[in-house]
Amino acid sequence: MNKNKNSSKLFNKILDYIEIVGNKLPHPATLFAILAVVVAIASLIGDWFSLTAIHPADGSEIKVKNLLSSDGVRWIYTNVVHNFVNFPPLGYVLAVMIGIGVAEGSGLFNSMIRALVLKAPTKLITGAIVFAGVLSHLASEAGYVILIPLGAAIYYALGRHPMAGLAAAFCGVSGGFGANFLIGSIDPVLAGLSESAANIIDPNIKINAAVNFYFMFVSAILIVIAGTWITEKIVEPRLKSYEGNAEKISVEKISEEEKKGLKWAGVSLIILVILLALTIIPENGLFRNPKTGEILHSPFFDGIITGILIFFLVPGLAYGIAVKTIKNDKDFMKHIIKSMSTMATYIVLVFFAAQFVYFFRYSNLGLIIAIDGAAFLKNIGLTGIPLLVAFVLVSAFINLFMGSASAKWAIMAPVFVPMFMLLGYHPALTQAAFRIGDSVTNLVTPMMSYFALIVAFAQKYDEKYGIGTIISTMIPYTILLTIFWIILLIIWMLLGLPLGPDGPLYLSDNYK
Repeated sequence: MNKNKNSSKLFNKILDYIEIVGNKLPHPATLFAILAVVVAIASLIGDWFSLTAIHPADGSEIKVKNLLSSDGVRWIYTNVVHNFVNFPPLGYVLAVMIGIGVAEGSGLFNSMIRALVLKAPTKLITGAIVFAGVLSHLASEAGYVILIPLGAAIYYALGRHPMAGLAAAFCGVSGGFGANFLIGSIDPVLAGLSESAANIIDPNIKINAAVNFYFMFVSAILIVIAGTWITEKIVEPRLKSYEGNAEKISVEKISEEEKKGLKWAGVSLIILVILLALTIIPENGLFRNPKTGEILHSPFFDGIITGILIFFLVPGLAYGIAVKTIKNDKDFMKHIIKSMSTMATYIVLVFFAAQFVYFFRYSNLGLIIAIDGAAFLKNIGLTGIPLLVAFVLVSAFINLFMGSASAKWAIMAPVFVPMFMLLGYHPALTQAAFRIGDSVTNLVTPMMSYFALIVAFAQKYDEKYGIGTIISTMIPYTILLTIFWIILLIIWMLLGLPLGPDGPLYLSDNYK
């Protein structure tokens, strides 16, 4: 008994420490501004000590460029705006948000999630909730705001413990954040950051938003199966029966008008898929490479962001017209503007993140760290599967203290992507490993931006539920999803499967 009490106290202390450290971190935008200054100072010190490295590809000597020298200061002054405007994630995300804004604002995402969960047979309800959670990554907030309370309400209505329904939804929405059945809004962000980091080694390399799609799709199946099993075999039995007296919330059924909207959204999507297929399936397809006839290196994948935009926009528009949430062009634009208004924080963040990334690149510190770091890892023998597993665990640990995936990857990518490239790994693999670590600890860190909201949802069923309740309920998901997902990554590497279109595991020998 004392052992359990001591373990509980130790665990609570660790959680308290995580919360204290996380709360003391500056705003992500401030953090990037500080890091940009640190890079400038580090470039001065590196120049003083004449730090160099030999480029493994062409044998040239890489020297540190001092950002605080006269040339460096002139470069900073003339490139601040260029850095911001040309930072890949900025344009990618703002473009995609036009389509997502229409789909979300019209009510399509809301109706889709409710229809999916409410129409599922009782035996499959847990799987349907986790599945809907994974699918909700297409939208920005729908999963957290709609699905998590809906999962709890449905479980309660079925006479099951509401916390188990909440946990299943939370698992899909947040624990499976790095998985999806379709390309979502986070994919172009991460791909843009990976591309910027990879350009330190190879200025010509391109990373498309679908670069992890195959792995992401299979991971989504894993999350649904594992999340369902963990909920029904571990979490729900532990919770036992619910003895609270919370009022049963009536779960809104899909109205006839919403059914009509979903039907027209589905029809428009089918037509859209057929039209896009006609641009790449025929040998003379419009979006094939006009010189080689390739599909992989073609206008289709070069313009995949436009494809994603249309993929959300057209069904969203069809749904909105059918249910009359879009009656004219003003309604259409209103949804886009509302979506864009939520991006203010992101735009500010990107401004400072761009300076940090481009400072790092200009100074050559990123390249030198990558070359020396790769050499160190080779010397200690940490390569291959052990290296990738270690990187997943490092990413998971960092995620305990810093919630934003894009902010973390903006810091980590310039170091790890070039370093792993020099060890022969494609940026797609580094990004995939990061996404696993970035997902699994979302469920147990108070630093996750929606964590307080999850606590509030739980307290509707029992006011005693707090941070500790949520974390203790979600720990089995974190532990087991980490194990299962790492096993999937290992199998993927052993089989040598591509991670997505133009997303191989390894680079050519020229990079090593």
